[in-house]
Amino acid sequence: MNTIDFQQKLLAWFDVCGRKDLPWQRNITPYRIWLSEIMLQQTQVITVIAYFEAFTKKFPTVDALAHAPVDEVLGLWSGLGYYARARNLHKSAQIIAEQGYFPNTLEALVALPGIGLSTAGAIMSIAFQKRQPILDGNVKRVLTRFNAISGWPGQAEVNKTLWAVSADFTPIDRVADYTQAIMDLGATLCTRSKPQCVRCPVNTACLARLTDTVAVLPTPKVSKKIPVKHVTLLLLHNAAGHVLLEKRPSLGIWGGLWSVPEFSCLQSAHDWCVINNINIVKQHTLTTKRHTFSHYHLDYTPVLMCVDDVDNCVMDTEQNLWCTVEHTRSLGLAAPIKRLLQQHFKQRE
Repeated sequence: MNTIDFQQKLLAWFDVCGRKDLPWQRNITPYRIWLSEIMLQQTQVITVIAYFEAFTKKFPTVDALAHAPVDEVLGLWSGLGYYARARNLHKSAQIIAEQGYFPNTLEALVALPGIGLSTAGAIMSIAFQKRQPILDGNVKRVLTRFNAISGWPGQAEVNKTLWAVSADFTPIDRVADYTQAIMDLGATLCTRSKPQCVRCPVNTACLARLTDTVAVLPTPKVSKKIPVKHVTLLLLHNAAGHVLLEKRPSLGIWGGLWSVPEFSCLQSAHDWCVINNINIVKQHTLTTKRHTFSHYHLDYTPVLMCVDDVDNCVMDTEQNLWCTVEHTRSLGLAAPIKRLLQQHFKQRE
């Protein structure tokens, strides 16, 4: 099967079976396509839909996003994870608003924070109808299997080969539909596990299927033991039940989000309280829980401490605030922190 046959069969399948009514496929603009592509990184479509609709309702244009406080942006992103995406989205929106137009060249797009070659290619092909290859996770899987390309796709040489194949397969005509189609094929049929090869429109020429190697392609990365980090989270609450939060540094895990103070151990938490003139009258250690990131496990032990006098301890500043139940609905909070706070407020009802 040559590239033209591949394109035609894929497009014919997309015309009948492809998804065409996702929120970002309606009222297509460069901004909406860009936003959807960023949200869809490392996140499934079913999860993204609600976030996309809420985000575009609040920030319908690039200008609206650019002029919003970053805390408001992170608040709408809460629970979606990989928060650097939201920070980069906000920074890029400010750059775009300042220059007065949405970039329409590959070079200009990849110069923006958080936009790589594949995201830029999707914007170019879908929003601007310009021929550009893409290579997201779904496309990598389709092309790796169809061409029986072995080796972990993250390796430089394998990645280079896949980009060349993607460029060769990308058509000039109907490039937006083709881009949607090949992503759809990977997301719905050529899935990581239990692929539905019988329904695949290009299965007769798929080398992985012909050589019975579908299950082992793409070649997985050599797994390493994921380290575990242990921390103590301080739930410092006053008589009203409000919990003290602090804003995390803009870089690093949960960057720019609000969180409860974090310490390496319980003694460090006590020392911090002494330094800040915080008099603890009651303490209760909660169950240790685990949150897994891509590169390590975080085992966190929440410790509930009641303070008797808030006048002499840390109060509201730009970096600290006493959190109410309303804050859990609007502040940028990492998912485990949001759950922890919601449980605390629910127990006090």
